Amino acid sequence: MRLPRLAPIALVLVLATGCVKKSTHARAVARVHDLEAQVQDRDRRIATLEGDLGRTRGDLDKLTSGKSLTEEELKRVRGEKEASDAELAEVQAKREADQKRLAAYQDLQRRFQSLVSTGTLEVAFRNGQMTLKLPSGVLFPSGSADISEAGGRTLTEVTKVLMAFKDRRFQVVGHTDNVPIATEQFKNNWYLSTARAVSVVEYMIGQGFPADQLAAAGYSDKDPVASNKTAKGRKQNRRIEIILLPDLSELPKLAKTPK
Repeated sequence: MRLPRLAPIALVLVLATGCVKKSTHARAVARVHDLEAQVQDRDRRIATLEGDLGRTRGDLDKLTSGKSLTEEELKRVRGEKEASDAELAEVQAKREADQKRLAAYQDLQRRFQSLVSTGTLEVAFRNGQMTLKLPSGVLFPSGSADISEAGGRTLTEVTKVLMAFKDRRFQVVGHTDNVPIATEQFKNNWYLSTARAVSVVEYMIGQGFPADQLAAAGYSDKDPVASNKTAKGRKQNRRIEIILLPDLSELPKLAKTPK
């Protein structure tokens, strides 16, 4: 049975009201196009597999109705049919997962519309995970893990939106650029990135977010999203990410290990 095709996605997901930073808008539109392309690729693969499966079923019907049927021929065609059935089911499952990711992306873009439109926050996929990216400069003074007044207002708005996802867990991750820090409070970038993540977690808990649905981590400068060779790239790398962790139903089933 064919899964329903998603309706075309209007660009108003990002530009519903007001103006959007050109770079933020371009990245959002590109991500939507990427997700749509993934779904379309799955559609094409499903159509091919359904055609192959139809021909295999026809071959099987002919063989089973023929008088000169051999066990070897029957086994071969049945094997091809089972393999096609399995691959079709796998591709359909992946297509459904792609649709869910696209729908989730749309939903978060809509919920965070005001922050996205000002460039304060970006909704993105990284390593297959839904991620909210906030520049460190929005939340913290330079070299500090103390949330600024403006950063507190931003996190209050973010927390209110994420409270709607009461059944989901989030990981808050701090990132720095590769410029070393060595202060009395932070002896290196690992300490700074982790302290900033903990500060965000504590702030969210103070706003009423369930503590058992949050985790904190620091990556220092080890997971950059841009080159550290330029000021612009280093600015992009100084960030806080709030990652929506998948639940068990979204993870691929583990293959059975041989006994």
